[in-house]
Amino acid sequence: MERLRCVFLALFLDIYVVLLLITSPVCESNNNVTKPSSKKHGIAFFIFGDSFLDAGNNNYINTTTLDQANFWPYGETYFKFPTGRFSDGRLISDFIAEYANLPLIPPFLQPGFRHYYKGVNFASSGAGALVETFQGSVIDLKTQVRYYKKVEGWLRNKLGNVGGELMLSNAVYLISIGSNDYLSLFLTNSTILKTYSKSQYIEMVIGNLTTVIKDIYSSGGKKFGFINLPEFGCLPGLRVTNQDGNYKCIEEASSLANLHNKALSKLLNKLSKQLKGFKYSLYDLNTNLRKRMITPSYYGFKDGERACCGTGEFRGVFSCGGKRIVKDYQLCQNPNHHIFWDSYHLTEIAYKQFAHEMWTGPRTVVGPYTMKDLFQAH
Repeated sequence: MERLRCVFLALFLDIYVVLLLITSPVCESNNNVTKPSSKKHGIAFFIFGDSFLDAGNNNYINTTTLDQANFWPYGETYFKFPTGRFSDGRLISDFIAEYANLPLIPPFLQPGFRHYYKGVNFASSGAGALVETFQGSVIDLKTQVRYYKKVEGWLRNKLGNVGGELMLSNAVYLISIGSNDYLSLFLTNSTILKTYSKSQYIEMVIGNLTTVIKDIYSSGGKKFGFINLPEFGCLPGLRVTNQDGNYKCIEEASSLANLHNKALSKLLNKLSKQLKGFKYSLYDLNTNLRKRMITPSYYGFKDGERACCGTGEFRGVFSCGGKRIVKDYQLCQNPNHHIFWDSYHLTEIAYKQFAHEMWTGPRTVVGPYTMKDLFQAH
């Protein structure tokens, strides 16, 4: 009997050991066991582009005050100090992050910032899709993606290839780029349109953007948000350069924006058919900004043409803060009454309205998804 009991005990121990081996994490690779789960960090938010989205990267590069906003009165409304954002307060990306229950996404170049689980902001004021746009003073789009590749490597190292891939594919990528590629034609002594036709130049800008989108996609990105170009011929800063002296909108500039926007819409529709799992939201900033400029009171504004901060006609001279070429500037009493904060950029309240429309849609969004859809999609 004692011998039979020992046999049963040995058999029981053998079965127990087998069960332990089947269920134990030892059977998994060490790579997966030691890496933290991507799920606990939630959805990351990666931001690329120009001054409409720059949260302060240009604070940390050797550039001019034309491409910096790290001085008073920038930031006066919300932060109560200048953060480097070209506004009196928050930007579209800040509000989108809030809607997605994320913290403010910090700039990549911010010293000491090395925790990328929630995302990173790579945008640079003055940047374009073309490397040549304000070259040497800004972080062009391709360089922004190079910085993103460093973050991608960091995430894969921390989470493992599987965890990193999951986080990158669930992340949302917001891009606002192109305005400076065209504005530079009117604000500098550029002769590029003597070498290329308008359509060829637009193809160059769209071509660079296409390369960047596919590069991010190849690294795992699937969900993209885009903001099309405003009718920048009617920006205060461009209207004051009108050589006719009538301060009317510069139609040639607005025409380039409209042509670019058509090409962008066509590109995104094409990519959604070519790239498996590619989802996009395209916000029609052009139309929605123009509506507010034409009927500002309908949207709660008192002034749809004149900037809050600057000098000259429409306060269109880019002097806000007195640290640029022109030192004189005037500042309005209430930025919430204005659509434009300075000669080229918008007030926090305008950005908030646009972010809300991007989040909720549907009539204000050209693409098939809203930003809310992208953050909720799996």
